[in-house]
Amino acid sequence: MTGTENRAMGFWLGTGVLLAGAAAACLLRSRYERRTLSLEETWIASPKIKRDKTFVFLSDLHDNSFGTDNEELLEAIAQVNPEAVLIGGDLMVTKGVGDTRIALSLLRRLAARYPVYYGNGNHESRMKWEREIYGRTYEAYRNQLKRWGVHYLENDSALWDEDVAVSGLELSQRYYQKAFFWKPEPMDVRLIKARLGEADGKRFQILLAHSPLYFDTYAAWGADLTLAGHFHGGTIRLPLLGGVMTPQYQFFLPWCAGEFEKDGRRMLVSRGLGTHSVNIRLNNLPQLAVVHLKRE
Repeated sequence: MTGTENRAMGFWLGTGVLLAGAAAACLLRSRYERRTLSLEETWIASPKIKRDKTFVFLSDLHDNSFGTDNEELLEAIAQVNPEAVLIGGDLMVTKGVGDTRIALSLLRRLAARYPVYYGNGNHESRMKWEREIYGRTYEAYRNQLKRWGVHYLENDSALWDEDVAVSGLELSQRYYQKAFFWKPEPMDVRLIKARLGEADGKRFQILLAHSPLYFDTYAAWGADLTLAGHFHGGTIRLPLLGGVMTPQYQFFLPWCAGEFEKDGRRMLVSRGLGTHSVNIRLNNLPQLAVVHLKRE
């Protein structure tokens, strides 16, 4: 073997070692991030708010557990001492399994301490879409939560205090279609009105809508604050570019996570608390969102 060939072999071996080391470091970092909870606060002022109040927003747990039986998550919520817990869906993974035990264990303890308002995500809804797999699992899950006093908002609304209305919009399967080769299904505001009626104009209107893709429609309906998730922060977050990929195969979509505003309406998109299928998080800690509603 010539000296040139030796140098070339050494170069490629060195490159391979560096790449393997970088991949191992990323996997270790991802494992750390998936277990590390980030508590993040948001303040929203409105003349509709008569009394300052605080709630936490949970989304996309996907059977994850922070500590034994989610004790770390429960302790973090207890430290906030919220007046309510709002849930944006996808607490479990329904990919042929539909195991709701982790979600039920968490919700049982949350409902014993706080008012809980729950809107469906696509993983809850899938239990209805695929009856041949899940049977009556959805009804058993929903009915158990109702017995514990959870406000289960399946295209329904409820009051929280005298000045806040919370509505849960359940999206049809077509709004979750993969969008790699085509644009997502458009949504007309008339669909929301058909499912939820008119927005509450007198109270501060919160809308639990799992997908953030339709913020313009949510705002047009009259949601003062939309709470969404679904995109897991984009899986990997890069400086300046944001989230890399959504579960619907959109790349570098601005609405992967964060706070957004349109004509005075707000949307908060959670990075979620868990993962599924692509079990990776980089620069993308699981998020426990704390929202302070302030009297303007």
